[in-house]
Amino acid sequence: MVRHFLLAASMLLAPSLAHADWYEASSKHFVVYSDDNPEKLKAYTSRLERFDQTLRFLTGTADKPLSPMMRVHVYVLANVKEVQRLAGNSSVAGYYQRRAVGPVAFVPKDDGSGSLNAQTILQHEYAHSFMFSSWPGVVFPKWFAEGFAEFVGTAFYRSGDDTLVIGKAPEYRAYGIDRVAQMPAERMLQLDPKDKEIDTQTLYGRGWLLTHYAILGGHSKELAGYIQALNEGKSVDEANKAFGNLGQLDAKLNAYGARASLPTIVVPSGKVQVGEVTLRKLSAGEASTMKARIWSTNGVDEERAKMVVEWARQGAAAYPNDAGAQNELAEAEFDSKNYAASEAAADRALAADPTSIHALLYKGMAQQELAKADKASDVGRWKAARSWFVKANKLDPTYPQPLILYYQSFEEAGVPAPKVAQDGLVGAYTYAPFDSGLRAQVGEVLLEQGNLNGARIAFETIAYGPHPDASNNVALNVLKAMDEGGKDAALKVIADAKAKSKKAAEDAKNKKKAG
Repeated sequence: MVRHFLLAASMLLAPSLAHADWYEASSKHFVVYSDDNPEKLKAYTSRLERFDQTLRFLTGTADKPLSPMMRVHVYVLANVKEVQRLAGNSSVAGYYQRRAVGPVAFVPKDDGSGSLNAQTILQHEYAHSFMFSSWPGVVFPKWFAEGFAEFVGTAFYRSGDDTLVIGKAPEYRAYGIDRVAQMPAERMLQLDPKDKEIDTQTLYGRGWLLTHYAILGGHSKELAGYIQALNEGKSVDEANKAFGNLGQLDAKLNAYGARASLPTIVVPSGKVQVGEVTLRKLSAGEASTMKARIWSTNGVDEERAKMVVEWARQGAAAYPNDAGAQNELAEAEFDSKNYAASEAAADRALAADPTSIHALLYKGMAQQELAKADKASDVGRWKAARSWFVKANKLDPTYPQPLILYYQSFEEAGVPAPKVAQDGLVGAYTYAPFDSGLRAQVGEVLLEQGNLNGARIAFETIAYGPHPDASNNVALNVLKAMDEGGKDAALKVIADAKAKSKKAAEDAKNKKKAG
């Protein structure tokens, strides 16, 4: 009763954004939404783009073609409390989601005065996406994945001349930077340092220090040799020789970190080309459904979906011919499992904009769910649902989501995915290698095809990547099984993990019903 009362009360917040003027600023790699001053928004977007271009300039990374759907969509919220409410976490200042459907970030207008602010978090997490997208086949140890993200994450624009400065010490990691006893180089340089929660600050701090020491301290050759050795299949001990005696390395790092000042990379304004940043005022329908869109984009659970769909219905009601409003309604209805209503909204969106990839996907997804509910075995019905994913793929062949949905549709229908669907999934992986869930799917497909080397590359980045969770442990177990028992043993680990996950979900569902 209390939960439902709070849910109903929170719905009263829905109209708060209904009449605000919202703007969209677009650059090559970012799309930013805000109800703030449009020129301020444009300048902010330009700086984000400049950060990306600076990373490419410094690393010599080519700027590959990018699907417009795969640009980072940044939502600027009113304040930190709004971000925390969205995240369901009172300790965050901003956050970033790396997803094959499209990366997204949520930040507040007021960044706060702390050193670990929303801008730092956004730059840190974007650095992960940049790393995995730029070098998708390279395995980076956890200390460097986090150390590099910390190294560039503290980048700031110097007041007065707008110079971008990279390499500033992360003050929020001060606790861990000099704690060599807790994270000596011998442990840190392992692919899997088994960092417990208490060691996170130390791994990030010492990782930043070694990254800074290597890049700006004159030891880039040692770093390159270490990473090259790991990716050539040499043992960790063999790779570590690139840094020499590890006990001496700890002492050198401590001495380096104790310097009165450390070097930075200074990139003057105009050094890199940002390109055009366009500004657009959102339509009345888009603005009216923006609150619902933010929550839908963030992701909703069953209870929250009920709230968001009411917001979407209220916001979209007056705009049946607005593609943006109807697209949000289609997504909100889908999340609430109202699949016929979702398809109807997608149809309205397509009537307004026949090229809306979002609407094409939700129409196909809704038809697919309706077929599942009917336990349909009609091949033609499933083919019709899949056809919307095919149409979306033809409009944007470099967008991963149509390829992913096409592959998954066969599993949903209970039939094996043909090779064309498997190849499409692998193609999606090349466009979004930063999505761990997609990498895991592709790793399994590659195992089934007998491509053990490709599967290893897919799983290694998960196993040794940043932000460990249950998927990292599964990936690590898959790698161990591959080494010990080959393809079949690895596939069994995956099957067992899926069965365990399915049982846990069913148990949770039954517990909720009983409650």
